[in-house]
Amino acid sequence: MKSILALLLLLLSAPTFAQVIQRDVRYLDDGHARHVLDIYAPENAKNLPVVFWMHGGGWQQGDKSSVQTKPKWFLERGFVFVSTNYRLLPEVDMGTLIRDCAKSFGWVQKHIAEHGGDPKRVLVGGHSAGAQLAAILCTDDRYLKEVGADFSSLIGCVPVDGDTYNVPAIIEVAETRARVHGFPLPSFGHRLKFGNDPALHKDFSAVTHVAKGRGIPPFLILHVSHHPDNTAQARHFGDKLKAAEVPVTLFGARDTEHVKLNSDLGLASDPATKALDAFVASILKK
Repeated sequence: MKSILALLLLLLSAPTFAQVIQRDVRYLDDGHARHVLDIYAPENAKNLPVVFWMHGGGWQQGDKSSVQTKPKWFLERGFVFVSTNYRLLPEVDMGTLIRDCAKSFGWVQKHIAEHGGDPKRVLVGGHSAGAQLAAILCTDDRYLKEVGADFSSLIGCVPVDGDTYNVPAIIEVAETRARVHGFPLPSFGHRLKFGNDPALHKDFSAVTHVAKGRGIPPFLILHVSHHPDNTAQARHFGDKLKAAEVPVTLFGARDTEHVKLNSDLGLASDPATKALDAFVASILKK
């Protein structure tokens, strides 16, 4: 009984973390209902580095609210955290969807100082479909340049368990697997999601745009170690980044799954979070 009372007293006396949350901030005044983002900031934040996060959901579903403990974890390390929505397939095509994310990023660069963030220090991340979006924004500078955003403001990229850093490769692997086993092809698989045009498949692949001297930021690529497709994609993408002399760390998480890897980020006992902690410390030193 005494130990329980002592624990309760400790919890009650522990300092609370003051934060300011603004939800459904419009990044396009005359835009779609999904042209909104959420901002999480420490109280009295000023000139803090920023996280720009994109949710997963196969580019067809998902919401900016699916961030679990990530905002708290980043805020405690002195960041402002932004989570954005974007329009979804099949209402828009992949190019439009990526440009929604770029427009959201552009709004953040213009306005995040009003919320205590530093527009010149932005870490981009995302899970699953959001991992592909994060990777493409951080390798193909055309999208940010189109909206007047500064590609050089990127200080790091954290794609979490993506399978489409090389779109032609995942299409070939998935379709070959289905064909040799006599399985039907999905009615709206990667081939169609990315436009059913080999040129588009290549252009929407982050690996296509990796090159030395392009100002690509450091990467931490998180993936589930026992998932062969996602691991192959992570390793291939990592090899491309290394060849271009872009700092990159790969972390294959064990004893987890696709959704759990993302939802556990920010937990003290989580191995992937420890890798994230080391990565964040390294990029903030620069």
